[in-house]
Amino acid sequence: MSDLFSPLEIRDTELRNRVMVSPMCQYSCDADGLATDWHEVHLGSRAVGGAGVVMAEATAVEPRGRISPRDLGLWSDDHADALAPVAEFVADHGATPAIQLAHAGRKASKTRPADGSRPLQPDEGGWETVAPSAEPYPYDDEPPATRRMTEGDIADVKDAFVAAAERAREAGFEIAEVHAAHGYLLHEFLSPVTNRREDAYGGDFESRTRLVREITAAVREVWPDDEPVFVRVSASDWLPDRESWTVEDTARLAPLLADAGADLVDVSSGGLHPDQQIPSTGPNYQVPYAERVAENTDALVGAVGGITEPAQADAVIRNDRADLAIVGREHLRDPYFALHAAQQLDAVDRADVPVQYRRVFE
Repeated sequence: MSDLFSPLEIRDTELRNRVMVSPMCQYSCDADGLATDWHEVHLGSRAVGGAGVVMAEATAVEPRGRISPRDLGLWSDDHADALAPVAEFVADHGATPAIQLAHAGRKASKTRPADGSRPLQPDEGGWETVAPSAEPYPYDDEPPATRRMTEGDIADVKDAFVAAAERAREAGFEIAEVHAAHGYLLHEFLSPVTNRREDAYGGDFESRTRLVREITAAVREVWPDDEPVFVRVSASDWLPDRESWTVEDTARLAPLLADAGADLVDVSSGGLHPDQQIPSTGPNYQVPYAERVAENTDALVGAVGGITEPAQADAVIRNDRADLAIVGREHLRDPYFALHAAQQLDAVDRADVPVQYRRVFE
């Protein structure tokens, strides 16, 4: 029986345990999108803290794909050079360095949360956003202009994901995750709420899922054969009052992602529209979505959502509810979550405790 501290082999990459640091935006770049000392310390401390996978935040594949002007980017070699020390430090301390490749779509061009998360107009440092359809995100304040993507725009975005993946590998990351969740661009293509197109990228299920399948396949093609590709999805829009993306749609998509080259489906939910009605946000509230996805695919699955306690994370793995326990906010509260979990679960002998810290964890 697997438990939280069982290694997990995906292709030829071995994760030292089943704890993953969820990608969490830090909004800590300057306007150029380059990684800073903050990213090395933030991500590096979670590697020192014992996590099996440390995933960098949503990293924009092109400038207009940033959520805010302070977001991390990977659209040039300078961006890769800035990230290389981060990946190296994470790997040197035993964790598998991973990065989430992203495009914010119509949810781009706003201030960071510390500054109110309000939409930015071009004269304030914002920019025109792009989306499947020319419908801006329904902010309370006036949104930036949103333009329907042409087929040329779509081709450019695919190329940008591929180029970012190539740079991520050159920087030393060992897992690439395609971000298709939380109301950002690829999720916008999946959902009939935001995708009103009637061409090859909109309309029926096959057309709406085409872009994420094509990008997954394209990233897989340039990613090393012995290393994993993940895809993060929102299992549901949580918009029961209209035609929308549902858990059953996600279960139907999962094997197609596996066919396109995804090794693990990272299952989250929501984020598409402010009218969402999430049934619960209690402990393990999104784990059942991962279980439903796992029923439909041979790909591995990761579970997120309200995982805050070591015994709880361990139970997710022991009970075969998911292959990875993906821990977000608790890792902000406790960078050493995995080492503390090893103490509580009597598994310190299987944890990778840094020699500098052994006297307090053994």
